[in-house]
Amino acid sequence: MKQNILVIGGTGKTGKRIVNLLHKLDHNVRIGSRGGSPAFDWHNPEGWSEAIQGMDAIYITYQPDLAVPGALEAIERLVKIAKRNHVKKLVLLSGKGEREAQLCEQVVIHSGLDYTIVRANWFNQNFSENFLVEGILQGHVALPFAQMKIPFVDANDIAEVAVKALTEEKHNGKIYELTGYEGLTFEEAVSIIASASGRDIQFTGISIESYVEAMKQQQVPEDFIWLIEYLFTEVLGNPSNSEVTNDIEKVLNRKPISFKEYAQKTASKGVWNNVVIPSN
Repeated sequence: MKQNILVIGGTGKTGKRIVNLLHKLDHNVRIGSRGGSPAFDWHNPEGWSEAIQGMDAIYITYQPDLAVPGALEAIERLVKIAKRNHVKKLVLLSGKGEREAQLCEQVVIHSGLDYTIVRANWFNQNFSENFLVEGILQGHVALPFAQMKIPFVDANDIAEVAVKALTEEKHNGKIYELTGYEGLTFEEAVSIIASASGRDIQFTGISIESYVEAMKQQQVPEDFIWLIEYLFTEVLGNPSNSEVTNDIEKVLNRKPISFKEYAQKTASKGVWNNVVIPSN
């Protein structure tokens, strides 16, 4: 049955993929973004009601992360507005192993609405659509927690699970933890990208203190530095985030997209061909 679905963050990594999949299924999709019509801006709650009006379901992804101050209050406010507008279903993209994110989950779980929680953390696409791409382009990636095994998950898998959750009642009340099917270190991931792109890309393991200092020297905004430090220490440093789950296979009836498959597909698009020469 055709539904009216609001995709908050509809131009982001998971959101744009969800929008495309929902369009293919012939649902009515409203893109929740500052450029949408009506606009949705996390910093302008006065406009949320108009964006939510008439929607049957909402996909929620909070920017920049559910861990940041103010996220819990924003989710609480959003849920209240959703209930006033007779929304039936909420699907929340949450952070696996993030205590603050789980507080936000509780707001959705106890909302009285149908819900599905989708937990994920380290995306494959961080290497091509986010903060790790610059190092790849420069040919040298330096990161902390170099020996940690990470079951990177693909944004396309997350999107497919989210669409199932939004459109199928059997996923109501479920919490899905999404991972790839194997753990890789950052060095192993970079090596796979180097092989797929035919480039020489070096990797260096560094301390979190050195990484933070490097960001400060590059004049990265303080709030972004705080978030990256949090994601490395609290999330990546959480042993539970090395665990591999089978939730993608359970929902989609297929194995997750492998990191190698992701790297080969991304390399074929030329994403990593724009080599950046670092300035002195």
